[in-house]
Amino acid sequence: MLVRMRKHAPPTLFRVNFVVDSKRCRTKVLQTSKDKMLLHPVISKLRGKLVVLASASPRRQEILTNAGLQFEVVPSWFKETLDKALFKMPYEYAVETAKHKALEVAQRMPIKHLKKPDLVIGADTVVTVDGLILEKPVDKQDAYCMLSRLSGKEHSVFTGVVIVLCYEREGGEIEHKVVDFYEETKVKFAELSEEMLWEYINSGEPMDKAGGYGIQALGGMLVEYVQGDFLNVVGFPLNHFCKQLGKIYHSSPESPAYKTNHKEAAVSDWSCTAVSCLSEKTVQPDISNFNNSDSMYNVVEPEGTKSNTEGFPQIIVELLDGFKASKTLFTASKLGVFDVLSDSGRTVEEVANRIDASLLGTERLLDAAVSLGLLHKLKCENKPVYRNTEQARQFLVSDSPLSLHAYILHCNDMIWPLFTHLESAVREGTKHERTLGKSENVIQDVNLKKEDVMRHFMNAMHSIANVTGKDVATAFNLSRFRTACDVGGCTGAMAYEFTKAHPELSVIVFDLPAVIEMRSHFQSKDQDSRVSFVAGDFFKDDLPKADLYILARILHDWSDEKVHELLSKLSETCTPGCGLLLSEILLDEERTKPSRALLQALSMTEGRQRSATEYSNLMKKHGFSSVHTRYTDNLLDAMLFVKDDQT
Repeated sequence: MLVRMRKHAPPTLFRVNFVVDSKRCRTKVLQTSKDKMLLHPVISKLRGKLVVLASASPRRQEILTNAGLQFEVVPSWFKETLDKALFKMPYEYAVETAKHKALEVAQRMPIKHLKKPDLVIGADTVVTVDGLILEKPVDKQDAYCMLSRLSGKEHSVFTGVVIVLCYEREGGEIEHKVVDFYEETKVKFAELSEEMLWEYINSGEPMDKAGGYGIQALGGMLVEYVQGDFLNVVGFPLNHFCKQLGKIYHSSPESPAYKTNHKEAAVSDWSCTAVSCLSEKTVQPDISNFNNSDSMYNVVEPEGTKSNTEGFPQIIVELLDGFKASKTLFTASKLGVFDVLSDSGRTVEEVANRIDASLLGTERLLDAAVSLGLLHKLKCENKPVYRNTEQARQFLVSDSPLSLHAYILHCNDMIWPLFTHLESAVREGTKHERTLGKSENVIQDVNLKKEDVMRHFMNAMHSIANVTGKDVATAFNLSRFRTACDVGGCTGAMAYEFTKAHPELSVIVFDLPAVIEMRSHFQSKDQDSRVSFVAGDFFKDDLPKADLYILARILHDWSDEKVHELLSKLSETCTPGCGLLLSEILLDEERTKPSRALLQALSMTEGRQRSATEYSNLMKKHGFSSVHTRYTDNLLDAMLFVKDDQT
């Protein structure tokens, strides 16, 4: 498959359309409904199994998530120190590295995590040119050397993928079966000027990418054509992976594996493993008929079990039950389920006792959380035990550094009541709180003291800043700025991330006096003297002087009149060359793609969500020119502007 900027790719069995969005400088992959029908029977065979991705790569996670695979991320501890000279071909090195990654996780989890995965996926991507293997650059100079080698040349991108199947035998011994393969994609770079090379390097994007570029983001502008699997260049060959899954979990009617699996129907009860909400028994896959052929494997299901999904409104049905999933998360968080399971697995009785709830209700809540991928249900000594998933440990336990617990409670206590009256707000075109008969703010309806309401809101904003702060702070090279002012910076969580990312930068947090007074409740143990706090109203009071102003989650809350008022003040305060870093959820230009921003816009506040182009036009009216836009794939995107020279 050859993909060029001016030509359409010819149709293939797994037809993929590549759309280059020049506004966002990102390449998106759109699957047809036919693709999903082909992939779904394969992916569905892994439901109820504990599938683990032995990689922290956000690209691989996104690709597999978009394919519908439910999995847990457990990054491998294997140090990538294999001697490249020992391998005749580059793909051999990639496969061997992926194998070490996957086996390390498969062997560690039963000991360190006290659970056995059913399947572990390992992957490693390398770029090769002129006989050299290029991995991730160690610094900017290394990135420059890599990209210079690629300039004007065709190179190969190899991804080695390893699937480790884990079986528990009698006596508790765990057996591992390894399936490996690789994918090669040819990529041709345009001739790159010195200016373009350094512009791209200074964006920061090359530093965590094999070969020093990310084709799905800004790096896509460097590419003339791609021959082969595009997703392989992004970091994971999804098409080939699904074919291999088909060979592992399906067999043709003529093969011995098919006859054995369906004649004997050998089903074994696996202890101490994640169980499906549909069944606690799993058929062990047969790989005796596995081979390395690239031919498409027929998907065959036992008679009477094949599901007819054609024409079924899957998306609509998922939306119908979406509110139940949200409320399950909210309730489990509010009752402290994830905190109870933070140190070890527990039975239904133990959890019910700790959260002071009924046994029946607790069991149903826990099982619902398992079905949503928030908990694992293990079977040990013939008794179900519940455990947090890796994401629950990281984001749902209340005292975790990246916990979203406070924001989830805010959604449950404040946002949920508003959205139950959405239809009235839409009819009237007013704020939700007016439809509820409130004169000022919905949080007044909660039975809390004023200071508790303030702390509740600040907790929510603090948790969001903890999760998004690093990505926003590292979105751009800010080395030319020495002082920054975080306007409406709340608890200072975002400011601390900026000082961590930029050692030369000091940040002033500017917010209302009541907010500044309560900051001590949220200050981290690692205090940084470069972060200071100043009380004031950014509409009424003078802004502190700084080289860079940060507006994170500010503009979308206010009316157009207030937004222009604030930006006019900033424009008057800023000298030419002064920076303005805006962080919001950016809408897509056509407002057609799924977006948290579009859903958030339904809150019917006096403010509104905007696209990158709309923000650029807005800033231009106040004398700011757009420099860069960064889509972080986190909860907040970022845009960097510079004050124009008025002369």
